[in-house]
Amino acid sequence: EVLLVESGGGTVQPGGSLRLSCTASGFSSDYSTADFREWGYYKQGPGRECRLAASINVNNVLWYTESVKGRFTITRDNAKSTVYLQMDNLKPEDTAMYFCAVHRGSLLIDHGRPCGTKSPWNDAYWGRGTRVTVSS
Repeated sequence: EVLLVESGGGTVQPGGSLRLSCTASGFSSDYSTADFREWGYYKQGPGRECRLAASINVNNVLWYTESVKGRFTITRDNAKSTVYLQMDNLKPEDTAMYFCAVHRGSLLIDHGRPCGTKSPWNDAYWGRGTRVTVSS
């Protein structure tokens, strides 16, 4: 079973920065990190839907939701099976739980269910989430 371990959340003031990381392990003989074509971070604020914030695919094609463009940067270290989300110029509206997810195909922008739960339409592996709070 694939395990995604996340770190890097916390509380910062507006304008501050955080770096989230997500490391994958537990690959079976049937597949490896190379089989996961897209890695991403989903955002779920209180009472909000689970939506993709940023992703990077096997060809290093990047995708960002409009609200984080120019402020967030997603990168991946294949040797470490780790993806990073650098979050700069954080705003109060960035406050949410952030969930790492990996998919052997493509991640859907709208998960359609609470982050971290299984969906037949978005068959991803999930981390347990890390909390980001932006407050003065």
